[in-house]
Amino acid sequence: METVLLGPEAVKSVIEIGDVVDAVEAAFVAEARGNAQMPAKSYVDLPQYGGDFRSMPAYLDTGEFEGAAVKWVNVHPDNPADHDLPTVMGTIVYTDPETGFPLAILDGTTITRLRTGAAAAVATKYLAREDASSLGLVGAGQQAYTQLAAIATVRDIETVIVADTDRAAVEAFLDRFGDRFDVREGTIDEAAACDVVSTITPVRDPIVMAVGERTHVNAMGADAAGKHEIADAVLEDARLVIDDYEQCVHSGELNVPYSEGVLTDDDIGAELGAVVAGEVPGRTEATGVTVFDSTGLAIQDVAASHVAYESAQAAGLGEDYRLVDTTS
Repeated sequence: METVLLGPEAVKSVIEIGDVVDAVEAAFVAEARGNAQMPAKSYVDLPQYGGDFRSMPAYLDTGEFEGAAVKWVNVHPDNPADHDLPTVMGTIVYTDPETGFPLAILDGTTITRLRTGAAAAVATKYLAREDASSLGLVGAGQQAYTQLAAIATVRDIETVIVADTDRAAVEAFLDRFGDRFDVREGTIDEAAACDVVSTITPVRDPIVMAVGERTHVNAMGADAAGKHEIADAVLEDARLVIDDYEQCVHSGELNVPYSEGVLTDDDIGAELGAVVAGEVPGRTEATGVTVFDSTGLAIQDVAASHVAYESAQAAGLGEDYRLVDTTS
């Protein structure tokens, strides 16, 4: 047997974002129902380089598909300026649970972008207003592209407001989506007033100070202790839905106000898996502001890798490589 190598171009050419959204939604349900194993994300901190490594293993059985994977991923915020490299890079080993054979080695950078956007789309599907038509993006980096593409599969997005201090990044975003949406540059306040807003920055001091009365917020940027995008007052007044308790109180948007006692367990409304599985309600007519605290789950990587692997197999793409000696 041979392992398939799937680089970024192969993954991008075969994968449909709507399929990833569906697979990630199924992964949330599987976890809520106890059909997944996901050990805690482990960190290797490298302060001398201003970054860290993370190891993320998981097993998943949705009833429709089964898979296991481990992702080795870094976060080095200085990479773009200092090394002309992405802030986040990853490699995923996608494995057959029955035999342990590595079916594929995939570009984890692309998979991470796709499944992160898909997680926001799933949260938006269950927590945003049904008639939501405007999307604010606080941050115009690569994840902004996937946020829009994914969220547009679950809501009829017409207007997009993007806010970023990097004018070149904003211009590139406008050029990419200007023919598909009514998209314009705006302030953070304008973006945060939209029906749905995704925050995708690495800041450590809040920059979103207020949102609309019934806005749904996808808090995507905080993925390490000390990161904090959204003002405590917004979080205190919102219905908070998280992806994973341990990860969110350690490194999600909640981590700073939680560590300071501003927020407690009583302020956390639910995990998203429970909402998707129908165990607790999503948005109701009485719901005001909702916030989804996303730290990124290994089960999402398994789900997205499954889609990429199966799509590549069907299309005959990928490079076969004899990675494992299978002779007895």
